[in-house]
Amino acid sequence: MSEELDSKQPLNQPLQRTPLYAAHQRLGGKITPFAGWELPVQYSGVIAEHNAVRSAAGLFDVSHMGEIFCSGPQALDAIQALTCNDLSTIYDGKAQYNAIINPAGGVVDDIIVYRYSAERFLICVNASNADKDFTWFTKHNRWDAKFENCSAEFGQIALQGPQSVAIVSCLAPERSDLAQLKYFHFIELELAGVPVIAARTGYTGEDGYEFFVPAASTEILWNALLEGGAPLGLVPAGLGARDSLRLEACYPLHGHELGDDISAVESGLSWIVKLKKQEFTGRAVLEQHFRNGAPRTLVGFFVDDAGIARHGDRVFSSTGAFIGTVTSGTKTPTVGMAVGKALGMALVESKFAAIDTPLTLQVRDRSLKAHVTARPFYKMNR
Repeated sequence: MSEELDSKQPLNQPLQRTPLYAAHQRLGGKITPFAGWELPVQYSGVIAEHNAVRSAAGLFDVSHMGEIFCSGPQALDAIQALTCNDLSTIYDGKAQYNAIINPAGGVVDDIIVYRYSAERFLICVNASNADKDFTWFTKHNRWDAKFENCSAEFGQIALQGPQSVAIVSCLAPERSDLAQLKYFHFIELELAGVPVIAARTGYTGEDGYEFFVPAASTEILWNALLEGGAPLGLVPAGLGARDSLRLEACYPLHGHELGDDISAVESGLSWIVKLKKQEFTGRAVLEQHFRNGAPRTLVGFFVDDAGIARHGDRVFSSTGAFIGTVTSGTKTPTVGMAVGKALGMALVESKFAAIDTPLTLQVRDRSLKAHVTARPFYKMNR
């Protein structure tokens, strides 16, 4: 799912605070505005936190994410028609990565849908899009289904890293079902005396869990996880590490790789576009992109010169023609430092998307040489 430090801020609206704001202050977190919220960008440092997640575990406050429930006799039909993946292929207790699509094939938001039954689903949406998504669902709802925005009722904590299973096993040794929970499945249980929805999902490219918690009890679980996980290397982690981790794994971010004006095929989500299912919004455009090829393609790149490209920097071909825009870029601790190069993703004309295609990136007053590379940059052995 989607975070980055320069994510769009709602204009003329006071910043919101998660249930963990006071905990972040006590831990010395450096607070920054993000998507209308005050959240920690780092604690001990971005590189240290990034490396902790890759080698042990990190704990993230993701309480700013939105939670929308859909229920009713036609709940499945309603979500099916407004998203591009096929929810009929999953069963109770299973989650699915999906996307809300507009008539132009663009991505209103990327989401995770959790199925309780054919008549009840939890939809986790991105922080800056929660109100927009809820409005979209209700405006286009013509089924016997009800959408409820319950975002204010929940806190959310992400435990990520190779030690995640060991940490939850220490905290709840009697719950083998939690330790054995499969990827993209979820269960409900009590953890540290707190009722939670525990999902084997995440946004870092590592193993882990995301916990949906009653807002008032969020800090209880946060403290219990930090205390129980400290001997195994667990550290609190902020938005900076979350962004560098997701970029190495090439997870897209709405407003960067994803957008209302970027089709789901262009943005690399063709693997969740299921044209064989029932009719859904935006299908005609996406089908055309599959048949004839999309005009633009999301690519990964390495920067061959010294320097870092950022979101919005322009991309040119080797002959000097403007061909696209950088969507995300930085020098990451695991991959970037290992190869000695900055990396990123860019949306370019499709004819320039082949691996090893030379690129020129215009970074302020400098031109940096780069080349297209395979995505993702980092992939764990799951």
